[in-house]
Amino acid sequence: MSTPGARVALVALMMRYPIVILTVVWGLLGGAVWLAGFEVVARWGFGIFALVIAGIEAVRMIRELRQKRVGIDILAIIAILATVAVGEVIASMIIVLMVSGGKALEDFAQGRAQRELSALLRREPQTAHRVVTGSSLVDDISATDVAIGDVLLVRSGEVVPVDGTLTSTTASFDESSLTGESLPRNRREGDTVLSGSVNGNTAATIVASALAENSQYQAIVALVKQASTNRAPVVRLADRYAIPFTVVSLLLAGAAWALSGDPVRFAEVLVLATPCPLLLAAPVAFMGGMSRAAHEGIIVKGGGVLEQLARARTAVFDKTGTLTHGVPTIARIDALPPLDEQALLVLVASAEQFSSHVLAASIVTAARERGLTLHLVTESSEVAARGVVATVNDRVVAVGTLAFIRSMASDAVESPLSGGELAIYVALDGQFAGSIIATDAVRTNAVTTIEGLRSRGVARILMLTGDAQATADHVADVTGITEVQANCLPIDKVNAVKVIQQRPVIMVGDGVNDSPVLASAEVGIAMGARGASAASEAASAVILVDDISRVERAVEIGQDTVRIALQSIWLGIGLSLGLMVIAALGYIPATLGAGIQEVVDLATIFNALRALRRRDDR
Repeated sequence: MSTPGARVALVALMMRYPIVILTVVWGLLGGAVWLAGFEVVARWGFGIFALVIAGIEAVRMIRELRQKRVGIDILAIIAILATVAVGEVIASMIIVLMVSGGKALEDFAQGRAQRELSALLRREPQTAHRVVTGSSLVDDISATDVAIGDVLLVRSGEVVPVDGTLTSTTASFDESSLTGESLPRNRREGDTVLSGSVNGNTAATIVASALAENSQYQAIVALVKQASTNRAPVVRLADRYAIPFTVVSLLLAGAAWALSGDPVRFAEVLVLATPCPLLLAAPVAFMGGMSRAAHEGIIVKGGGVLEQLARARTAVFDKTGTLTHGVPTIARIDALPPLDEQALLVLVASAEQFSSHVLAASIVTAARERGLTLHLVTESSEVAARGVVATVNDRVVAVGTLAFIRSMASDAVESPLSGGELAIYVALDGQFAGSIIATDAVRTNAVTTIEGLRSRGVARILMLTGDAQATADHVADVTGITEVQANCLPIDKVNAVKVIQQRPVIMVGDGVNDSPVLASAEVGIAMGARGASAASEAASAVILVDDISRVERAVEIGQDTVRIALQSIWLGIGLSLGLMVIAALGYIPATLGAGIQEVVDLATIFNALRALRRRDDR
């Protein structure tokens, strides 16, 4: 007995691919009638069904012709009509099944769940805490009801609902969802705070400077909507060969008829000109390529994506979390005597162990990875966006910005920094004790990935990042990227991609801020290993493992898949043309031709299935 879930799935399948299901059911019923001794009835049933489907396909073809799109459907319709006319109704049914099945395969391969905005919408700020004028009371209102000039309270860990101006003395905001920068941004009174930012560990107040619909995070949502609807459709690979193959086939069939004087010869040639190799070769190869990609941790959302990857001429990379790991790590420790590196790290990690700052977590992690034991903290206080003061083993440890440490240790000196580095300064009992340098390290295989893309024909490679110019230049120098645009907001990235002439363009990113440009590029690849769901859903492909080299692998798979698809198409065309010439000379009857054509179809499909295997395995 079938389960309710199975019945629902069957109904959904029938509604999505009705012609495929009807063809299979009609074929089974007709076969049963034929075997029961009613061959004439079965033949009439097959013929009428094939003609009905040909009529449906003809209507669809006319609609496409009106939109100036010519496909292989023309030859399929002629082949169905010709086989019915000469009584080869089984061949007609096979052609119908191949035509509808090929389109179903293609739809399945290219079909994409329409959920690009769901993750963004779930995180979109919904409420705001408005401070009542003249009192300390707070009203919770919808973010869409915030008016310019409203004073809003943003509690610790909350998302800023609208763009505003900071009225608190200082505050720290995580802007990674907007700029991609992993390090928190310290803001002072009067600075602009963008919606979508996440407040640090102390409450802050802002004055709304924009309505919700005009604020930064909501602008990202609008950009994704616009970019998604403007994505250019990908033409089916086989359609490029439709007109010449159709013309040659009809010319051969017409010549055979004219020279022999027998109209049956026309049908015999067209039986061998059925477009099954063209219809199935590309979808099967693309399905194989998508399966191979999934096996290697790359989810490709459609066969058209593989085709675009194969032809890509420009690659654009975000920096944080893409070319870099996206998590600050300790680069070096500059300790002043009598402390050594280990002693300084233990003191700082002990002082920072209860802080929610992202750098504090990196320091504590570094200490634990080195097997160090943290000390007991008897007192601790944190000054938002400046630092921490803690009592560790009866000694006062201060950790924070240079200005913060100088307020307690006048002898503090600034540490020399390279691109992409950030210094955390330390004072011990009022004396400067040294500094810890953190950095967001470049991925070890970023350089080989860039070189590999160039070797595969990607002529232009750029970096677009919301980070500072000095940090961006450092990462570019390390990775060998010569074109860099820093301090980019999401709209800046979209505009930069729009003006690129060498297309198709691959865009690689990982954050919410990358969603618009991922959706607007021909191929958006999201580094989704760390759960950047909005970026993943806006992208054409998602890399599920934290490995940037999979970008090059995706291009390799795309190129292999298209090459195999083309080989399969040409194999089918070559065999069909050769057999059509033989049939034109009268050596292949229609019935035998239908059987031979299925052998051609199988050869084409088996060749296309090579896309499942890696190049080294073939």
